[in-house]
Amino acid sequence: MSPRKVAVITGGGRGIGAATAQRFAQAGYAVVINYKTNALAANALVASLQLSGTECMAIQADVSQEADVARLFDTVDQTFGSLSVLVNNAGMLKPQMRLAQMNAERINTILTNNVTSYFLCCIEAVKRMSTLNGGQGGTIVNVSSGAARTGSPNEYIDYAASKGAIDTLTKGLAMEVAAEGIRVNGVRPGLIHTEMHADGGEPERIDRLKSKIPLQRGGEPEEVAEAIYWLASEKSTFSTGTFLDVAGGL
Repeated sequence: MSPRKVAVITGGGRGIGAATAQRFAQAGYAVVINYKTNALAANALVASLQLSGTECMAIQADVSQEADVARLFDTVDQTFGSLSVLVNNAGMLKPQMRLAQMNAERINTILTNNVTSYFLCCIEAVKRMSTLNGGQGGTIVNVSSGAARTGSPNEYIDYAASKGAIDTLTKGLAMEVAAEGIRVNGVRPGLIHTEMHADGGEPERIDRLKSKIPLQRGGEPEEVAEAIYWLASEKSTFSTGTFLDVAGGL
């Protein structure tokens, strides 16, 4: 068993998740990188972190599926024996379109992957962290999106709605478990340079929109990772149910 603090990062193989894994590794955490399909990226990141002395492992799991989530957290228990931090980061979006073009299959896929997954992982984390269950407390950071505030009209209303649900989950759960040693906070990234824009069909989306950002540029995954780490760390011990917008002023 590791004496170190243990951080589980869902969707940790690329983008914001990968930068967050690196940030926690720098702080001396043992890091668990969850991935759904991209084993190559996740295992490459693990190998890189292990070279720097980090205790690290990658675990494949579709975190929108209850059985996979249970297996993920059971594996963490067996390997590290404890859980200090959960970063809910896994998510997806579909190609840009107006609401009138969407169908139930698309909407349900977005909600299951972006909302159900966060709920299921929070359930398992709370079971382990809560002082009511004999846990030592812990922190949960939910990665939302600036889209929860803007609504993403003409592009991703379904994605934006899923992130609005995450904001509500964050606030409600924070109040529910505050007396049990668990803090729950959220980070809302804006336009960040990640592969997700390509998933939506417009890899150069930031270039089109950056003039609308007060800071006149897109953000970097590392800038979001710093906000996530701060909320999870002992630097923010009086913060729960709150959100950090990392959106360049939008």
